[in-house]
Amino acid sequence: MQENSNGARVFGLLMLTVVAFCVGVIFGRYITPSGTDLLSFNASKRVDFDLFWEVWGVLESKYVEKEVATEEEMVYGAIKGLVNSYGDPATVFLTPEETENFNDSNEGKLFQGIGAELGYEDGAIIIVTPLDGSPAKAAGIRPGDYILAVDDYELKGGENVYEIVQKIRGDAGTVVKLEILHKGEFEPVTLEITRGEITVPSMELSYIGERKDIALIDITRFTEASLQDWAAAWDDVVKDIQTKKVNKILIDLRSNPGGYFNAAVYAADDFLDSGKIISKQEDGDGKVQTFDAEEGGRLLGKKVVILVDGGSASASEIFAGALQQNGVATVIGEETYGKGTAQSVLDLRGGSSIHITVLKWLLPDGSWLNRDNPIKPDVIVENSAEDFVKGVDKQYNEAIILINK
Repeated sequence: MQENSNGARVFGLLMLTVVAFCVGVIFGRYITPSGTDLLSFNASKRVDFDLFWEVWGVLESKYVEKEVATEEEMVYGAIKGLVNSYGDPATVFLTPEETENFNDSNEGKLFQGIGAELGYEDGAIIIVTPLDGSPAKAAGIRPGDYILAVDDYELKGGENVYEIVQKIRGDAGTVVKLEILHKGEFEPVTLEITRGEITVPSMELSYIGERKDIALIDITRFTEASLQDWAAAWDDVVKDIQTKKVNKILIDLRSNPGGYFNAAVYAADDFLDSGKIISKQEDGDGKVQTFDAEEGGRLLGKKVVILVDGGSASASEIFAGALQQNGVATVIGEETYGKGTAQSVLDLRGGSSIHITVLKWLLPDGSWLNRDNPIKPDVIVENSAEDFVKGVDKQYNEAIILINK
C-alpha cells in the first residue's frame, strides 16, 4: 500500500472476504436539497440537478410503500449510481458498514462467514478463491466459480460485489444457499454452506522435504493491519530462513488475492540485485514511476519456485512477475487472474468511503498486467475437479520435483 500526500490509502485489490461483523450504525443526518439547483464542479462545468430532485420528489410522494427506503439509503443509492456510471467494477462507493467490513477483512481479524474472495469476470461475479480451511472450500467452492444465485435471489449482469457480499454474509452456524456454475462445466450446482468463524492470516513458514531443506512460504495475502505489520512478518520469515541456511524456497501464491503493492515490492526486493526492475506504475496522465531493487537482497542466489493459479491476483502477480521476468524464479501452475490496477481508498464523511482506480500496474518489461496479460507459468500444471475431490495436488507435487532437480 502507498500513502498519498492527502492521506488516501492505495490498494491493489477489489475483492472482499464474505464475512459478517457485528456493526451498529445510527444516522442522524438530515438530507435536504441545496439552496441552488446547480452544482459547480469547476469554472467551465455546471450540472443541472433539477431532474434529480424531481425524481426524488416523485418517489417520496407517489411510491406505494412510504417506508421502503430511508433518506440515507436513497442518498447512498444515488451515489452508488454515480460511481457505477464509470463502468469500472474496481471503482466503488462503500457505505459506513461496508467500509468497516472491508477494513476489518484487510486486518486479519476473526470473522463469521463462508470464507471466500469475490471478484468480477466480464461483468459477472465469481469466486476468486475460497480461503484455506473455510466453509466455502469444504463445500466444494473453487476458484473461478460463477455465482448465479444467493438463496432465492438470482444475480443479474453488472451486480455490485459488495451488495452480493451483504446477501451472503451471516452469523456463524447459519446456512446460505448458493447456486454455482463451476469453471469449465455446463450444469450449475446448488450448495448449502454453513457459515463459520474465519481467520485471515497473511503468511506461514514451514520446512519440508526429507531433510527439511526446503522453505515453504505460504503467502495467503499481502495485507495485515498495516504495511509495517506485513513487512515485520516478512522480515521474521526471511531471518528464519537465513538462520537455517536453507537454499531452496517454494512460495505458494495460489488463492492469494493480493493486497498492498508496496508489500509485494518489499518482498521481491529480497530476491533481486540492485537496479533490477520490480514493477512500474502508470497514472492517468501517462507518467510512469519505476520501482527498482535496492542493494543487498537478503535471499539472493536461492533456488526459487512459485506456485500460482487463477486465484492469484493483484500484488501476488506483481511479486511473481518480478521474480519471473528477472529470471530468479520458476513459476508453476495456471494463468493468474490478471488484476493490475490500484485503487485509492478515500475516507468520506459519516464513515463511508470510495475506492477509485488511480494507477495501472506494469510488469518489469513495461506491459500492463490485466485480464488479457496475466502471469503465464513457465510450467503449466492444472489441478482437475477430480484432483480437487481426491485431495491430490499435482501442482505442488511438480513444484517439489522441480525444486529438487
